[in-house]
Amino acid sequence: MALADSTRGLPNGGGGGGGSGSSSSSAEPPLFPDIVELNVGGQVYVTRRCTVVSVPDSLLWRMFTQQQPQELARDSKGRFFLDRDGFLFRYILDYLRDLQLVLPDYFPERSRLQREAEYFELPELVRRLGAPQQPGPGPPPPHSRRGVPKEGSVGDELQPLGYSETEPQEGASAGAPSPTLELASRSPSGGAAGPLLTPSQSLDGSRRSGYITIGYRGSYTIGRDAQADAKFRRVARITVCGKTSLAKEVFGDTLNESRDPDRPPERYTSRYYLKFNFLEQAFDKLSESGFHMVACSSTGTCAFASSTDQSEDKIWTSYTEYVFCRE
Repeated sequence: MALADSTRGLPNGGGGGGGSGSSSSSAEPPLFPDIVELNVGGQVYVTRRCTVVSVPDSLLWRMFTQQQPQELARDSKGRFFLDRDGFLFRYILDYLRDLQLVLPDYFPERSRLQREAEYFELPELVRRLGAPQQPGPGPPPPHSRRGVPKEGSVGDELQPLGYSETEPQEGASAGAPSPTLELASRSPSGGAAGPLLTPSQSLDGSRRSGYITIGYRGSYTIGRDAQADAKFRRVARITVCGKTSLAKEVFGDTLNESRDPDRPPERYTSRYYLKFNFLEQAFDKLSESGFHMVACSSTGTCAFASSTDQSEDKIWTSYTEYVFCRE
């Protein structure tokens, strides 16, 4: 019973009654440290044990109160491992800290987060995520409008298709629709307003045009006399630059968004990278989505390194970018 009591955090094993001297001498140290490291799908989180056990009868509560450390899976560095979505776990951990649900203004992963909450057995979070969202009346406030920036800055937020910030002209009636909004809401054939378009669609319902740039840093060694075959090294990471909606459309679940997780679909990013390391696979996905290569550039540096046979090898390091376009 000392083990069960110690897992509940009771002092001195929570034992009461006689034999206090023997119980203090046989008191066991806490099973888990106060600070725990979690590896969730490759994303590392460091938090307090009291945070992960804040919801009784949840999966994490059972793991860190009812089991022993040696019974839990660990990675190569000794961190407790969970084979779940590492990006979405940040919201699970936020909820466990103060039992409040706070999500970004634009959050397209709500259903996936609800699935994660079900896995971790957090019924209150599942209920909140399943509740219908209450849309605000009228157009969004000025600070949340996403549109083409007036100064053309890539970092500014963009407007959704069909929305205009054009100021009303003098003499125009208050109920008259904006000419720009009326034009954007009509189909090319002049019909009535159609359904709201997704970020990857154009006015006629086809896929929107745009550019995507993928890049990688590679290196290889070659003998000084250039007689030996070049020894190529494995590509470490393939980066993706472009509009968020286009990148997600092309690469889907193979796109790692952990370095820029809350980017709205109308904005641009240069911080995404792919979960695989094969350039040909990236080319295939771009080709299947209607993109074709329009440009390529590469820069590199060279250094000499002494090998075991007293000769000098050239080590080339290069960064290469491929620009793809869909018209």
